[in-house]
Amino acid sequence: MDSFNGIVYFVKTAEALSFVGAARALGVSASAVGKSIAKLEQAMGVRLFQRSTRKVHLTAEGEMFYQRCRSILDDLDEAQAMLSHAIQTPRGKLRLSLPTIGYHFLLSELPEFRRLYPEIELDIDFNDQLVDVIKEGFDIVIRSGDLPDSKLMSQRLGTCRHVLCAAPAYLARRGIPRTPVELEQHDCIRYRFPNTGKLMAWTMSADPLWSQLRLHTILTFNNMEAVLTATIDGHGIAYMPDFLVYKAFEEGKLQIVLNNAEQELVQFWALWPSNRHLSPKIRAFVDFISKKLFRLDLLKI
Repeated sequence: MDSFNGIVYFVKTAEALSFVGAARALGVSASAVGKSIAKLEQAMGVRLFQRSTRKVHLTAEGEMFYQRCRSILDDLDEAQAMLSHAIQTPRGKLRLSLPTIGYHFLLSELPEFRRLYPEIELDIDFNDQLVDVIKEGFDIVIRSGDLPDSKLMSQRLGTCRHVLCAAPAYLARRGIPRTPVELEQHDCIRYRFPNTGKLMAWTMSADPLWSQLRLHTILTFNNMEAVLTATIDGHGIAYMPDFLVYKAFEEGKLQIVLNNAEQELVQFWALWPSNRHLSPKIRAFVDFISKKLFRLDLLKI
């Protein structure tokens, strides 16, 4: 403990360039600071300060020692702050941003989260536009695909698969496609990414045949909810994530086609601003959804 106190006294003196200034900051006597540093110098066998009547100055060895000690004390402060956060009760407003379809996989899990963390107030924004997490003040965003920003911390949540589906009435009227090429004879409902303006490709597998299909697009939306509604209404065949269609599938409103194709998997992530001290409310939410979302194959077919 004496050695640790000596390091603390040394760092404060190096920053104040004065035994008196260090003593004032530490709430001890200047004599105690001077004796502690003298003892430290004696133990190390090196002179850390050049002393004058009113001030002290670091020697070359003292400057090198100060940089290392300052780093060690900063790490200790961070460790103490992390421990303090860890034992705090998660509370306060938590601003979330999710794709519009996010409520299909999130809302069913919220009752349990609210039961576990009643002091967290959730403010949820469902938005298909790409948001600036830091500028717009979000605590966490959930997004799919490649990680967009290395300045953000991230947690992998899991994967979903995309399926081709249509309303039973549409398939009864137009027939069920048995091969990818037969899709060219059907009406197709497409999704357009709002941030890029590009149509989502129907990449059911790595087979180049899929990229060569000439799909007959009759409706295009930049909102996946609209794609789902139009498909249930019988306008054509659409390509959608499994968590979005599973309820309609179980209720008999949609039917999966070409299910023997190897579907592309889409990765989902939780992203949040980089921060040395991760707040308890963010950690609680990230840990919770990491265990809950995208864990099962929803479509048992």
